[in-house]
Amino acid sequence: MTDSSWLKSIGTVLLKTENIIMIVAIGILVYLLWLTNPSRTKSGAGRRPVYTVTEIGVAVALSVILSMIRVYRMPQGGSVSLEMLPIFYIALRSGGGVGILAGLTFGLAKLLLGPYIVHPLQLVLDYPLAFAFLGLAGFFRRYQVIGIILGGLGRFAMHVVSGAVFFATYAPEGTNVWLYSATYNASYMVPELIISIIVMLVLGLGKSTRTSVRRG
Repeated sequence: MTDSSWLKSIGTVLLKTENIIMIVAIGILVYLLWLTNPSRTKSGAGRRPVYTVTEIGVAVALSVILSMIRVYRMPQGGSVSLEMLPIFYIALRSGGGVGILAGLTFGLAKLLLGPYIVHPLQLVLDYPLAFAFLGLAGFFRRYQVIGIILGGLGRFAMHVVSGAVFFATYAPEGTNVWLYSATYNASYMVPELIISIIVMLVLGLGKSTRTSVRRG
């Protein structure tokens, strides 16, 4: 009887949507690590573009999945999740150009996931342009934490400009709109950036990138 109850409890946990998403995300992350192992990608320069496209596709897919697992979501857009992590990883793994392309692609994909849009220019700032800036991390592959911080600051800057220009009406009366926008966006960007750095360090996701930089 006890064994049966235990099995039912496991079944209940596994059937929850957020847990299914987490399991799938972990599986894709493991696949991404395997796929981008330097020992697999160093054979044959002609095959490199194929691997690059595959890496970007897997990273974007994983970011989309992770974006659905939110700690909390802000009322005028923005949330805390691990969605930036795969973009940082691919940027540090393959360089800034690939990272920017992956971030841009993910930003466009976000438009299909319940975007918050009030103006066409705001759409560009908050989605493709903001996430493209995450790829800046790839230009600092020898200093990965600094790269992640700079990439996060790039995204943050785009959100601040968007907030000050298009969401100024939400600022309390007498409050500087730029200060309000910076505070609002920092409330979710700072925790998300810290979590991304911690996860990168704990999982050692930068090991293969350091090897690639030394050999490149």
